[in-house]
Formats: sequence, structure tokens, C-alpha cells
Amino acid sequence: MVVATPTLRTDAFIDGTFRPAASGARFATENPATGQQLAEIAAGDIEDIDIAVRAARRAFDAGVWSKRSPTERKQVLLRFAGLLEANLEELAQLEALDAGKPITDCREVDIPETVRTFRWYAEALDKVFDAVAPTGHEALGLIIREPIGVVGAVLPWNFPLMMAAWKAAPALASGNSLIIKPAELTSLSTLRMAELAAEAGIPDGVLSVVPGLGETAGQALGRHMDVDALSFTGSTEVGRMFLRYSSESNLKEIVLECGGKSPQVIMADSPDLDYVADQVLFAGFMNMGENCTCGSRLIVHRSVRDELIDKLVSKTADWPVGDPLDPATRIGPMIERPHLDKVLGYIEAGRAEGARVVVGGSRTLESSGGHFVEPTVFDDVDNSMKIAREEIFGPVISTIPFDTEEQAIAIANETSYGLAASLYTTDLDTAFRLARSIKAGTVSVNSYSEGDITTPFGGYKQSGFGGRDKGLEAFDQYTQKKTVWVTLR
Repeated sequence: MVVATPTLRTDAFIDGTFRPAASGARFATENPATGQQLAEIAAGDIEDIDIAVRAARRAFDAGVWSKRSPTERKQVLLRFAGLLEANLEELAQLEALDAGKPITDCREVDIPETVRTFRWYAEALDKVFDAVAPTGHEALGLIIREPIGVVGAVLPWNFPLMMAAWKAAPALASGNSLIIKPAELTSLSTLRMAELAAEAGIPDGVLSVVPGLGETAGQALGRHMDVDALSFTGSTEVGRMFLRYSSESNLKEIVLECGGKSPQVIMADSPDLDYVADQVLFAGFMNMGENCTCGSRLIVHRSVRDELIDKLVSKTADWPVGDPLDPATRIGPMIERPHLDKVLGYIEAGRAEGARVVVGGSRTLESSGGHFVEPTVFDDVDNSMKIAREEIFGPVISTIPFDTEEQAIAIANETSYGLAASLYTTDLDTAFRLARSIKAGTVSVNSYSEGDITTPFGGYKQSGFGGRDKGLEAFDQYTQKKTVWVTLR
């Protein structure tokens, strides 16, 4: 049952309090399922970012969080996770309204995974040990991990809270101060998260959320001389900008996760094709295809291609498009009208280049005012086509046939991206051979998966570099190593 619309927090959260932007400027956020305005959000810019950074540095230097014992930080973060869980329904409603995400996904996946992420890093933070170098008796060499300082996080709009958690949990667990710039299209749940963090006992200044436009608040965070590290998830184009901001300011450390064009390789000896079809559609349509690891390139052996496509056409009916607040909906709207137009433009480009739509291919539910598109599967796609090379970020799957294993590997790797891939085979040797040959940060075998919180997540090539979200590896980008060499006399 859907509850009443939650209270919307619309001001920036800086140094422990909600406040309007210093300029007084605001921007509108809309419900993508209706095209109607939800709220006006404080439009932070360079002044607001500077206030947040100064508060973060003050808190860090004072040690109110950075110098707390691991046990104390752990207890606060566990309390924070508990508050997120207690407010799960409200947070799920916010994400469904603001991002157009299906409410069932928000309730059963996104918010529970957010809670799990904070709990996992809370439990991990007092189990990451420093080291002692193998010296002789005349010296003691200590290798110490210290928080890096003030961290910036710039978030995407497709998984607002989950991406916030992937960055905030290890950054805070390490003892840093953090400023989050949420995507301007989806700020509401992150602002509510900051309020719950303060309620849990995270000190003022340690976690701030400054909404605003990328070219103002995002750039200000990237260029700030007192930000020590910045983690960004979003497009490759904007990722390049953050590298430039770093080079032109204080050479802050930059971590990038910049999208993908993930292959799904279906070998002739794949397991049950009904199961494979379900996984293929989940990889391509989950979260409306607005997902960096979206399995948008279906690279299928010619011997099973026709049978698999028939199953995809039939099973696409299991992915109803509709109101995100309806628990039966599996595909909600595109995030905004320009993005809807972009996705529809890719579909038309596919047709123009000779690809064949076997299911979907049109806008739908237009009378709602929302930005809905039918889940779409193309056949007769060549890997040189635009729909096979560029990230669509919509529910569009392109089917590309192959005849040999070598062809499959070559097609999978013929992309500027390398974030994720999946492959299907019943032969163990084939599975390991392909998994090692495909150039991607995560390769799942006989399923679509990004791993879980214990496994690092990041990409090869233009999908990003500089660090990894998730896993113990995430601590590396929010800490720095120090050697303390003690001469014994």
C-alpha cells in the first residue's frame, strides 16, 4: 500500500543545518512519471561549496570524527544504518517520486542495499589493519593508514542513495569529512539521508549535502583548493572535466566511474535458454536501462540466436511499463524529457542504420505526461552501429550474432568502455577463458551481476580509473599511507 507523499527537504544541509543557497537561487525538480514539478531545490554554487568545505576542514582538524576511535565511529555508523532502515518506506517513496524508479525496486533493492553498505563498512572499519615492515633489529617500520581529509562526492541520478552509500560509507568509516553534490535531478533522498546522519550522531561539518548544478556546485567542488580527494560517478565527458579541475587546482585525487556498454555473451552451450532470457532482460531493462552496467549488447552464438530472440520477445511482456508507485511496475519513466528524446533518438538511429526492432521501439503512456519508453530489443545489429557503440542509458538491447569464440571476444572488447560483462556457458574452461579475455572490471558467469558489497566495482578503459567502489579496496581511495620509521638504539 502506498503511503502519503513524504516531507521534502529542499535546502542544502551544511554544517549540521538546512539552509538556503547563499544566492537564494533555486531550481525545479520534477516527477518524471507525470512531468509535473515536485519541488524547488536550493541551487548551491561556489559560495555554498566553500562554506561546506571550510566546515568540513574545521571538523576534520578538530578531530571530532577523524580522531575518534574506530569503535566509536562504528557505533555511530551502525546507528545511522538503523535509522535508514527505520525510514525505508519514506526513502523508497522519495526515490520513486524523484527518480521515477519502480517502488518495488526501491523497497526491496536500493534502500536495503544502502543500509547494508553502511553496516558493512561500519563492521569493516575496525578490521582493516596497518602493517609492520620486515626490518632488522635496529629499526621499526610502521606503515600507517590515515584518513585523506576532506572528500568530495559527485553523484549520478540513476541510483541516488545507493551511490551515495558506496562513497559515503567508506569515506566516513575512514574518518574523513565529506561533501556530497547530488545530481540536480535527484537530490531529495540524499538530503533526507544527511538529516538522518546528523540524528545518528555524525558531528556537524562531517557530512554536508550541497545540491546544485554540475557547472556551478560540481565544478566548485572539483576546483576547490582544500578538497583532498573527489569521487565521481557519471558520464565520461564530465569525468574528463574533473581531471582537468584537479590539474588546474591542487591535484586532488580523482576517482572516476564513467559508464559502460556491457556485453552479454551467449555461447552455443549456454544453460537453459529460458533462464538466460530472463537474465538478459534483467540486465538490459533493470532500472529502465538507466544503469552503467546495463547489458545493452547481446552477443549471441548464431546457432541459438533465433530461439533466444523468440524468448526475449515473449518475456518482454513480463516487464510492464507504468506508474513507479504501482508495485507491479518494472519499468518506470526516463529521468527527464531530454533523456527520453535521446533514447528515442537512438532507437530511430538503429532503424536508420538497418537494425530491426523485434519488440518495443516507441514512446508509451504519453497521456500521463511522463517520459515513458517501451522496452526495446533490436536484431540484425552490427557492432559498428551507433546503438552498439554508444551508451544509450535506456531499456534498449542490441543483438549481435557471432560464429566463433574468437569473434565473440573481439566484439565484446571492441568498445571504448570496460565496466562490466556477463557470459553464459556450461563449459568451465570456456567460462574462465572468456572471463580472462573480456576487458571489464566485473565479469559475471551464467548470471547478470555486479557482485556484492564485498567485491570491488570499477572499470577498464574509459569506464574509469583511480579507485574502486565497494569492497575493502574502497578504503584505499579515502586513506593515505604513511611510513613511520623508528631507529632503535
